[in-house]
Amino acid sequence: MASYQYEAVNRSGEVITGRLEAEEQSGVVEKLRGMGLMPMEIKEVKKSSLFGQLKLSSKVKLGDLSLFSRQMAAMLNSGIPLTRALFTLSRQVTNPTLAAALNEIGRNVEGGISFSEALKGYPDIFSSLYVNMVSAGETGGNLEETLNRLSNQLQKDKELRDNIRSALMYPVAVLAFAIIILFAMLFFMVPIFVGFFPPGVDIPWPTQIIINLSDLLQAYWYIVFPALILIFLGFRAYARSEKGKRRLDRIKFRLPIFGQLIQKSVVASFARTFSTMMATGLPVMQSLDASGKATGNTMVMDATVEAGEKIQEGSSVAAPLEESGIFPPMVTHMIAVGEETGDIPDMMDKVAAFFEEEVATMTKGLTSMIEPLMLVVIGVMVGGMLIALYLPIFTVITEM
Repeated sequence: MASYQYEAVNRSGEVITGRLEAEEQSGVVEKLRGMGLMPMEIKEVKKSSLFGQLKLSSKVKLGDLSLFSRQMAAMLNSGIPLTRALFTLSRQVTNPTLAAALNEIGRNVEGGISFSEALKGYPDIFSSLYVNMVSAGETGGNLEETLNRLSNQLQKDKELRDNIRSALMYPVAVLAFAIIILFAMLFFMVPIFVGFFPPGVDIPWPTQIIINLSDLLQAYWYIVFPALILIFLGFRAYARSEKGKRRLDRIKFRLPIFGQLIQKSVVASFARTFSTMMATGLPVMQSLDASGKATGNTMVMDATVEAGEKIQEGSSVAAPLEESGIFPPMVTHMIAVGEETGDIPDMMDKVAAFFEEEVATMTKGLTSMIEPLMLVVIGVMVGGMLIALYLPIFTVITEM
Protein backbone atom coordinates (compact mmCIF):
# COMPACT_ATOMS: atom_id res chain seq x y z
CA MET A 1 0.00 0.00 0.00
CA ALA A 2 1.02 3.60 -0.64
CA SER A 3 0.51 6.63 1.57
CA TYR A 4 -1.34 9.65 0.20
CA GLN A 5 -1.45 13.21 1.52
CA TYR A 6 -4.88 14.73 0.97
CA GLU A 7 -6.65 18.07 1.23
CA ALA A 8 -10.45 17.96 1.45
CA VAL A 9 -13.46 20.04 2.48
CA ASN A 10 -16.00 18.89 5.06
CA ARG A 11 -19.73 19.68 5.17
CA SER A 12 -19.05 22.89 7.12
CA GLY A 13 -16.72 24.17 4.40
CA GLU A 14 -13.57 23.68 6.50
CA VAL A 15 -10.39 22.50 4.79
CA ILE A 16 -9.12 19.21 6.27
CA THR A 17 -5.65 17.84 5.55
CA GLY A 18 -4.21 14.49 6.48
CA ARG A 19 -2.76 11.21 5.27
CA LEU A 20 -4.39 7.93 4.24
CA GLU A 21 -3.09 4.59 3.04
CA ALA A 22 -4.58 2.87 -0.01
CA GLU A 23 -3.65 0.68 -2.99
CA GLU A 24 -4.49 3.45 -5.48
CA GLN A 25 -5.51 7.10 -5.45
CA SER A 26 -9.09 6.09 -6.25
CA GLY A 27 -9.18 4.21 -2.96
CA VAL A 28 -8.37 7.44 -1.10
CA VAL A 29 -11.19 9.22 -2.92
CA GLU A 30 -13.68 6.52 -1.89
CA LYS A 31 -12.52 6.66 1.74
CA LEU A 32 -12.80 10.44 1.85
CA ARG A 33 -16.30 10.40 0.35
CA GLY A 34 -17.28 7.74 2.87
CA MET A 35 -16.16 10.15 5.60
CA GLY A 36 -18.33 12.89 4.12
CA LEU A 37 -15.38 14.86 2.73
CA MET A 38 -14.97 16.34 -0.73
CA PRO A 39 -11.39 15.70 -1.96
CA MET A 40 -9.58 18.71 -3.41
CA GLU A 41 -6.00 17.49 -3.80
CA ILE A 42 -4.39 14.07 -3.31
CA LYS A 43 -0.63 13.45 -3.56
CA GLU A 44 1.30 10.24 -3.04
CA VAL A 45 3.91 10.49 -0.27
CA LYS A 46 7.22 9.42 -1.78
CA LYS A 47 9.61 7.53 0.47
CA SER A 48 13.33 8.22 0.35
CA SER A 49 15.47 5.48 1.85
CA LEU A 50 18.51 7.77 1.82
CA PHE A 51 16.58 10.48 3.64
CA GLY A 52 15.37 7.91 6.15
CA GLN A 53 18.93 6.78 6.81
CA LEU A 54 20.10 10.34 7.35
CA LYS A 55 17.31 11.00 9.88
CA LEU A 56 18.12 8.21 12.30
CA SER A 57 17.95 10.63 15.22
CA SER A 58 14.21 11.22 14.68
CA LYS A 59 13.29 7.55 14.19
CA VAL A 60 10.39 6.54 16.42
CA LYS A 61 11.67 3.94 18.87
CA LEU A 62 9.79 1.34 20.89
CA GLY A 63 10.21 3.43 24.03
CA ASP A 64 8.57 6.42 22.33
CA LEU A 65 5.59 4.31 21.22
CA SER A 66 5.25 2.67 24.63
CA LEU A 67 5.15 6.03 26.41
CA PHE A 68 2.68 7.46 23.86
CA SER A 69 0.38 4.46 24.25
CA ARG A 70 0.39 4.71 28.04
CA GLN A 71 -0.23 8.47 28.00
CA MET A 72 -3.00 8.05 25.41
CA ALA A 73 -4.70 5.39 27.53
CA ALA A 74 -4.51 7.61 30.64
CA MET A 75 -6.02 10.61 28.82
CA LEU A 76 -8.86 8.57 27.30
CA ASN A 77 -9.54 6.97 30.67
CA SER A 78 -9.86 10.47 32.14
CA GLY A 79 -12.63 11.28 29.68
CA ILE A 80 -10.59 13.44 27.28
CA PRO A 81 -11.84 13.14 23.67
CA LEU A 82 -9.65 11.19 21.23
CA THR A 83 -8.85 14.14 18.94
CA ARG A 84 -7.96 16.43 21.85
CA ALA A 85 -5.71 13.73 23.32
CA LEU A 86 -3.93 13.32 19.97
CA PHE A 87 -3.36 17.07 19.52
CA THR A 88 -2.17 17.40 23.13
CA LEU A 89 0.32 14.55 22.80
CA SER A 90 1.53 15.87 19.44
CA ARG A 91 2.77 18.96 21.32
CA GLN A 92 4.04 16.96 24.28
CA VAL A 93 6.12 14.12 22.76
CA THR A 94 9.81 14.85 22.28
CA ASN A 95 10.28 12.86 19.06
CA PRO A 96 9.62 15.24 16.12
CA THR A 97 8.61 12.47 13.70
CA LEU A 98 6.02 11.07 16.10
CA ALA A 99 4.78 14.58 16.94
CA ALA A 100 4.15 15.41 13.26
CA ALA A 101 2.43 12.05 12.72
CA LEU A 102 0.14 12.52 15.73
CA ASN A 103 -0.86 15.95 14.52
CA GLU A 104 -1.83 14.56 11.10
CA ILE A 105 -3.61 11.59 12.69
CA GLY A 106 -5.57 13.98 14.92
CA ARG A 107 -6.71 15.88 11.82
CA ASN A 108 -7.74 12.65 10.11
CA VAL A 109 -9.77 11.54 13.13
CA GLU A 110 -11.28 15.02 13.38
CA GLY A 111 -12.33 14.68 9.74
CA GLY A 112 -14.30 11.52 10.53
CA ILE A 113 -11.85 8.66 9.95
CA SER A 114 -11.38 6.00 12.63
CA PHE A 115 -8.27 6.01 14.83
CA SER A 116 -7.01 2.68 13.50
CA GLU A 117 -7.54 3.74 9.87
CA ALA A 118 -5.63 6.96 10.52
CA LEU A 119 -2.72 4.98 11.96
CA LYS A 120 -2.43 3.01 8.70
CA GLY A 121 -1.11 6.15 7.00
CA TYR A 122 2.13 5.77 8.99
CA PRO A 123 3.29 2.15 8.55
CA ASP A 124 6.88 3.13 9.38
CA ILE A 125 5.74 4.16 12.88
CA PHE A 126 2.71 2.00 13.67
CA SER A 127 3.10 -1.66 12.71
CA SER A 128 0.25 -3.80 11.44
CA LEU A 129 0.21 -5.43 14.88
CA TYR A 130 -0.35 -2.04 16.53
CA VAL A 131 -3.07 -1.05 14.04
CA ASN A 132 -4.90 -4.40 14.34
CA MET A 133 -4.95 -4.20 18.12
CA VAL A 134 -6.23 -0.61 18.08
CA SER A 135 -8.92 -1.67 15.60
CA ALA A 136 -9.94 -4.52 17.92
CA GLY A 137 -10.03 -2.09 20.85
CA GLU A 138 -12.27 0.28 18.92
CA THR A 139 -14.63 -2.54 17.94
CA GLY A 140 -14.76 -3.96 21.46
CA GLY A 141 -15.15 -0.59 23.13
CA ASN A 142 -12.05 -1.08 25.29
CA LEU A 143 -9.52 1.16 23.53
CA GLU A 144 -7.98 2.37 26.83
CA GLU A 145 -7.28 -1.20 27.98
CA THR A 146 -5.90 -2.10 24.55
CA LEU A 147 -3.51 0.86 24.57
CA ASN A 148 -2.31 -0.13 28.05
CA ARG A 149 -1.66 -3.67 26.80
CA LEU A 150 0.19 -2.26 23.79
CA SER A 151 2.31 -0.10 26.06
CA ASN A 152 3.27 -3.10 28.19
CA GLN A 153 3.94 -5.18 25.07
CA LEU A 154 6.21 -2.52 23.56
CA GLN A 155 8.06 -2.04 26.83
CA LYS A 156 8.69 -5.80 27.12
CA ASP A 157 9.86 -5.90 23.49
CA LYS A 158 12.25 -3.03 24.21
CA GLU A 159 13.69 -4.77 27.27
CA LEU A 160 14.11 -7.99 25.29
CA ARG A 161 15.92 -6.21 22.44
CA ASP A 162 18.10 -4.32 24.90
CA ASN A 163 19.15 -7.61 26.51
CA ILE A 164 20.06 -9.12 23.14
CA ARG A 165 21.85 -5.93 22.08
CA SER A 166 23.89 -5.79 25.29
CA ALA A 167 24.99 -9.41 24.77
CA LEU A 168 26.04 -8.83 21.16
CA MET A 169 27.40 -5.29 21.36
CA TYR A 170 30.50 -6.06 23.42
CA PRO A 171 31.95 -8.86 21.24
CA VAL A 172 31.12 -6.96 18.04
CA ALA A 173 32.78 -3.77 19.35
CA VAL A 174 35.86 -5.65 20.55
CA LEU A 175 36.15 -7.56 17.28
CA ALA A 176 35.89 -4.32 15.29
CA PHE A 177 38.58 -2.78 17.51
CA ALA A 178 40.81 -5.83 16.97
CA ILE A 179 40.43 -5.58 13.18
CA ILE A 180 41.35 -1.87 13.29
CA ILE A 181 44.46 -2.69 15.33
CA LEU A 182 45.36 -5.47 12.87
CA PHE A 183 45.14 -3.15 9.87
CA ALA A 184 47.07 -0.41 11.71
CA MET A 185 49.88 -2.84 12.52
CA LEU A 186 50.01 -4.12 8.94
CA PHE A 187 50.04 -0.61 7.53
CA PHE A 188 52.41 1.16 9.94
CA MET A 189 54.31 -1.24 12.21
CA VAL A 190 55.27 -4.11 9.89
CA PRO A 191 57.32 -1.91 7.48
CA ILE A 192 59.32 -0.58 10.46
CA PHE A 193 60.12 -4.12 11.64
CA VAL A 194 61.12 -5.22 8.13
CA GLY A 195 63.71 -2.42 8.12
CA PHE A 196 65.38 -4.05 11.15
CA PHE A 197 65.86 -7.43 9.43
CA PRO A 198 69.51 -8.07 8.45
CA PRO A 199 70.13 -8.58 4.71
CA GLY A 200 69.98 -12.22 3.58
CA VAL A 201 68.30 -13.46 6.77
CA ASP A 202 65.97 -16.46 6.45
CA ILE A 203 62.36 -15.27 6.74
CA PRO A 204 60.09 -17.85 8.44
CA TRP A 205 56.77 -18.52 6.66
CA PRO A 206 54.56 -16.86 9.35
CA THR A 207 56.62 -13.68 9.03
CA GLN A 208 56.58 -13.88 5.23
CA ILE A 209 52.76 -14.08 5.22
CA ILE A 210 52.50 -10.96 7.39
CA ILE A 211 55.02 -9.10 5.21
CA ASN A 212 53.10 -10.05 2.05
CA LEU A 213 49.84 -8.84 3.60
CA SER A 214 51.48 -5.57 4.61
CA ASP A 215 52.94 -5.07 1.11
CA LEU A 216 49.56 -5.80 -0.45
CA LEU A 217 47.79 -3.34 1.84
CA GLN A 218 50.32 -0.57 1.23
CA ALA A 219 50.47 -1.05 -2.52
CA TYR A 220 46.73 -1.51 -3.15
CA TRP A 221 44.99 0.15 -0.18
CA TYR A 222 42.79 2.11 -2.59
CA ILE A 223 41.47 -1.24 -3.86
CA VAL A 224 41.46 -3.24 -0.61
CA PHE A 225 39.36 -0.83 1.47
CA PRO A 226 36.68 -0.19 -1.19
CA ALA A 227 36.56 -3.95 -1.81
CA LEU A 228 35.95 -4.62 1.90
CA ILE A 229 33.19 -1.99 1.95
CA LEU A 230 31.57 -3.54 -1.14
CA ILE A 231 31.74 -7.00 0.47
CA PHE A 232 30.07 -5.62 3.61
CA LEU A 233 27.32 -3.88 1.60
CA GLY A 234 26.81 -6.97 -0.53
CA PHE A 235 26.45 -9.16 2.56
CA ARG A 236 23.97 -6.70 4.10
CA ALA A 237 21.92 -6.66 0.89
CA TYR A 238 21.93 -10.48 0.82
CA ALA A 239 20.89 -10.59 4.50
CA ARG A 240 17.91 -8.36 3.72
CA SER A 241 16.80 -10.42 0.72
CA GLU A 242 14.16 -13.13 1.20
CA LYS A 243 16.56 -15.99 0.46
CA GLY A 244 19.39 -14.55 2.55
CA LYS A 245 17.16 -13.81 5.53
CA ARG A 246 15.81 -17.35 5.54
CA ARG A 247 19.28 -18.86 5.43
CA LEU A 248 20.65 -16.54 8.12
CA ASP A 249 17.68 -17.22 10.39
CA ARG A 250 18.47 -20.94 10.22
CA ILE A 251 22.15 -20.26 10.94
CA LYS A 252 21.31 -18.03 13.92
CA PHE A 253 19.52 -20.87 15.72
CA ARG A 254 22.56 -23.15 15.23
CA LEU A 255 25.22 -20.76 16.55
CA PRO A 256 27.22 -22.45 19.34
CA ILE A 257 27.05 -19.62 21.90
CA PHE A 258 24.28 -17.26 20.81
CA GLY A 259 21.90 -19.76 19.16
CA GLN A 260 19.96 -20.58 22.32
CA LEU A 261 19.82 -16.92 23.32
CA ILE A 262 18.36 -15.89 19.95
CA GLN A 263 15.86 -18.77 19.95
CA LYS A 264 14.63 -17.94 23.45
CA SER A 265 14.26 -14.27 22.60
CA VAL A 266 12.21 -15.15 19.49
CA VAL A 267 9.98 -17.50 21.51
CA ALA A 268 9.52 -14.83 24.20
CA SER A 269 8.52 -12.26 21.58
CA PHE A 270 6.07 -14.69 19.96
CA ALA A 271 4.47 -15.67 23.28
CA ARG A 272 4.14 -12.08 24.50
CA THR A 273 2.53 -10.90 21.25
CA PHE A 274 0.23 -13.92 21.04
CA SER A 275 -0.90 -13.35 24.63
CA THR A 276 -1.55 -9.64 24.08
CA MET A 277 -3.52 -10.12 20.86
CA MET A 278 -5.65 -12.96 22.20
CA ALA A 279 -6.41 -10.96 25.36
CA THR A 280 -7.55 -8.06 23.17
CA GLY A 281 -10.17 -10.31 21.60
CA LEU A 282 -8.64 -10.88 18.16
CA PRO A 283 -9.29 -14.26 16.47
CA VAL A 284 -6.74 -17.07 16.88
CA MET A 285 -5.77 -17.06 13.18
CA GLN A 286 -5.09 -13.33 13.10
CA SER A 287 -3.27 -13.42 16.43
CA LEU A 288 -1.09 -16.34 15.31
CA ASP A 289 -0.16 -14.70 12.00
CA ALA A 290 0.65 -11.33 13.61
CA SER A 291 2.67 -12.99 16.39
CA GLY A 292 4.82 -14.82 13.86
CA LYS A 293 5.49 -11.61 11.93
CA ALA A 294 6.29 -9.72 15.16
CA THR A 295 9.29 -11.99 15.82
CA GLY A 296 10.91 -11.01 12.50
CA ASN A 297 12.10 -14.62 12.12
CA THR A 298 11.18 -16.35 8.85
CA MET A 299 11.22 -19.83 10.43
CA VAL A 300 8.61 -18.80 12.99
CA MET A 301 6.57 -17.00 10.31
CA ASP A 302 6.50 -20.16 8.17
CA ALA A 303 5.55 -22.26 11.19
CA THR A 304 2.63 -19.96 12.07
CA VAL A 305 1.40 -19.89 8.46
CA GLU A 306 1.41 -23.70 8.27
CA ALA A 307 -0.25 -23.87 11.69
CA GLY A 308 -2.95 -21.48 10.48
CA GLU A 309 -3.70 -23.68 7.48
CA LYS A 310 -4.02 -26.78 9.67
CA ILE A 311 -6.20 -24.94 12.21
CA GLN A 312 -8.58 -24.05 9.37
CA GLU A 313 -8.77 -27.77 8.61
CA GLY A 314 -9.83 -28.46 12.19
CA SER A 315 -6.52 -28.96 14.03
CA SER A 316 -5.75 -27.59 17.47
CA VAL A 317 -3.34 -24.66 17.88
CA ALA A 318 -0.68 -26.62 19.78
CA ALA A 319 -0.35 -29.66 17.46
CA PRO A 320 0.95 -27.95 14.27
CA LEU A 321 3.26 -25.67 16.28
CA GLU A 322 4.74 -28.75 17.95
CA GLU A 323 5.21 -30.47 14.57
CA SER A 324 7.21 -27.48 13.27
CA GLY A 325 10.05 -28.26 15.70
CA ILE A 326 10.71 -24.54 16.20
CA PHE A 327 9.06 -24.13 19.58
CA PRO A 328 10.31 -25.78 22.80
CA PRO A 329 7.96 -28.43 24.28
CA MET A 330 7.08 -26.10 27.16
CA VAL A 331 5.49 -23.61 24.75
CA THR A 332 3.29 -26.10 22.90
CA HIS A 333 2.28 -27.86 26.13
CA MET A 334 1.23 -24.56 27.69
CA ILE A 335 -0.79 -23.68 24.57
CA ALA A 336 -2.49 -27.10 24.80
CA VAL A 337 -3.35 -26.44 28.46
CA GLY A 338 -4.63 -22.99 27.50
CA GLU A 339 -6.87 -24.52 24.84
CA GLU A 340 -8.30 -26.99 27.34
CA THR A 341 -8.94 -24.34 30.00
CA GLY A 342 -9.95 -21.60 27.56
CA ASP A 343 -7.21 -19.28 28.82
CA ILE A 344 -4.47 -19.17 26.18
CA PRO A 345 -3.55 -15.50 26.93
CA ASP A 346 -2.68 -16.30 30.56
CA MET A 347 -0.63 -19.37 29.58
CA MET A 348 1.25 -17.41 26.92
CA ASP A 349 1.87 -14.58 29.35
CA LYS A 350 3.55 -17.05 31.73
CA VAL A 351 5.60 -18.53 28.88
CA ALA A 352 6.73 -15.05 27.79
CA ALA A 353 7.71 -14.10 31.36
CA PHE A 354 9.70 -17.34 31.73
CA PHE A 355 11.67 -16.95 28.50
CA GLU A 356 12.25 -13.22 29.07
CA GLU A 357 13.81 -14.11 32.42
CA GLU A 358 15.87 -16.81 30.70
CA VAL A 359 17.15 -14.28 28.15
CA ALA A 360 18.09 -11.81 30.90
CA THR A 361 19.95 -14.52 32.85
CA MET A 362 21.76 -15.82 29.75
CA THR A 363 22.74 -12.29 28.77
CA LYS A 364 24.46 -11.69 32.10
CA GLY A 365 26.23 -15.04 31.91
CA LEU A 366 27.38 -14.53 28.31
CA THR A 367 28.66 -11.03 29.04
CA SER A 368 30.81 -12.24 31.94
CA MET A 369 32.09 -15.17 29.85
CA ILE A 370 32.75 -13.25 26.63
CA GLU A 371 34.76 -10.40 28.18
CA PRO A 372 37.84 -12.53 29.05
CA LEU A 373 37.40 -14.58 25.87
CA MET A 374 37.57 -11.49 23.66
CA LEU A 375 40.64 -10.25 25.54
CA VAL A 376 42.29 -13.60 24.77
CA VAL A 377 41.34 -13.24 21.08
CA ILE A 378 42.91 -9.78 20.89
CA GLY A 379 45.97 -11.00 22.77
CA VAL A 380 46.44 -13.94 20.38
CA MET A 381 46.03 -11.70 17.28
CA VAL A 382 48.41 -8.96 18.42
CA GLY A 383 50.81 -11.29 20.24
CA GLY A 384 50.92 -13.73 17.33
CA MET A 385 51.81 -10.94 14.90
CA LEU A 386 54.54 -9.58 17.17
CA ILE A 387 56.07 -13.03 17.66
CA ALA A 388 56.03 -13.61 13.88
CA LEU A 389 57.80 -10.28 13.32
CA TYR A 390 60.43 -11.03 15.96
CA LEU A 391 61.20 -14.54 14.61
CA PRO A 392 63.84 -13.40 12.04
CA ILE A 393 65.57 -11.33 14.74
CA PHE A 394 65.57 -14.32 17.11
CA THR A 395 67.04 -16.47 14.29
CA VAL A 396 69.93 -14.04 13.76
CA ILE A 397 70.64 -13.87 17.49
CA THR A 398 70.73 -17.69 17.89
CA GLU A 399 73.08 -18.04 14.91
CA MET A 400 75.63 -15.53 16.27
